[in-house]
Amino acid sequence: MKFLLVCLALALFGATVAEKARYDNYRVYRVRIQDERQLELLQAIEQYPDGYRFWSEPVKVGTEVLLVVPPHQRGHFSDIRARFGLRAELQIANLQQQIDLESRPSLRKNTFGWDAYYRVDAMYGWLDSLVASYPGVVSPLNIGNSFEGRPIKGVKVSYKAGNKGVFMEGLIHAREWVSGATVTWVLNELLTSTDPKVRSIAENYDWYFFPVTNPDGYEYTHTTDRQWRKTRSQASALCRGADPNRNWGYNFMQGGASSVPCSDTFAGASAFSEVETRQLSDFIATLDNLSTYLAFHSYSQLLLVPYGHTTARLDNYDETIAIGTKAINKLQERYGTTYKIGNIAEAIYVASGGSIDWVKGVLRTPLVYAYELRDLGRYGFVLPPDQIIPTAQETLDSIIVILEEGTNYGYH
Repeated sequence: MKFLLVCLALALFGATVAEKARYDNYRVYRVRIQDERQLELLQAIEQYPDGYRFWSEPVKVGTEVLLVVPPHQRGHFSDIRARFGLRAELQIANLQQQIDLESRPSLRKNTFGWDAYYRVDAMYGWLDSLVASYPGVVSPLNIGNSFEGRPIKGVKVSYKAGNKGVFMEGLIHAREWVSGATVTWVLNELLTSTDPKVRSIAENYDWYFFPVTNPDGYEYTHTTDRQWRKTRSQASALCRGADPNRNWGYNFMQGGASSVPCSDTFAGASAFSEVETRQLSDFIATLDNLSTYLAFHSYSQLLLVPYGHTTARLDNYDETIAIGTKAINKLQERYGTTYKIGNIAEAIYVASGGSIDWVKGVLRTPLVYAYELRDLGRYGFVLPPDQIIPTAQETLDSIIVILEEGTNYGYH
């Protein structure tokens, strides 16, 4: 009992005086898992990390992971590379240097834009300005508050009654900054672009934009720890947060999620234990016109379809894959960026309790996709700001195709 009280005191003390985490001389390696022995090694490191951090999970032979190696583990990492024959390619030599370049204040202008990554208040301020600038078209959505009391804000864009709906979800994983930036850029294009194809989808669908669905976690990545992924609820005496993309109530905890509160993939004490996912799902369930749900993550350059708990095919798998394949082919045309498409459990790994599984499995929404945006691991989660607009441009190209092809199949 005394030990638990000490742990709790330390946790609370840390919450009040925490300094911003730094990653000076931390290195990021791309590691190829070639056999079961290597897989077991990496899974053991994931369970007892001692400073190591995985940016992608070691789940099966034949895949690659990005592994963050702290300075004090360089000797250990060199040793296990030699003993286990690990193929490890250096991706980032100094993680802190990359973080500093990504978030340097000189990039941010007085007005909101896409030349830098902006914090929660700036994003929400911009959403408020759209409501004022486009009366009758943009309306505010505030579905509740996060664990720490931040509003979960969005906007609806609607040019006329009777449209089918498209939902855009960003930043459910806090460290995936480009996801929220992409969602806001697409929103801006729907309001300002004169391109006929953009105008067509803007005016013939109702759009629900939520660029920051995990505001506490996202703010924490700016103030305290750039690598933070989860919410900020009190998971245990020692650890905070649950993975909000393992917390949805469809096949909850059916693989690819952890019951350990300190894990990055901790699913939560129960389905919808997190106030953010509970309120978001409650709102989505009220939308009776929804035909398309698009979730945005990074990184890996994948277009994923449900489900995460099984490789079994969803009801309209063939059509969903056919539409998605045309979409990623269109995405490639602008900058040559290559994507792959597939079921979550096959394309990456088993991961149950995700938002797109719930939207498809419970609400039966016809077209549901999750984007894993740029890149393939050169920068990982720390994508340079000069890639925001190119990433968003090619993504919008593909969204247009999803909606056009969905119409051809009779989904809208």
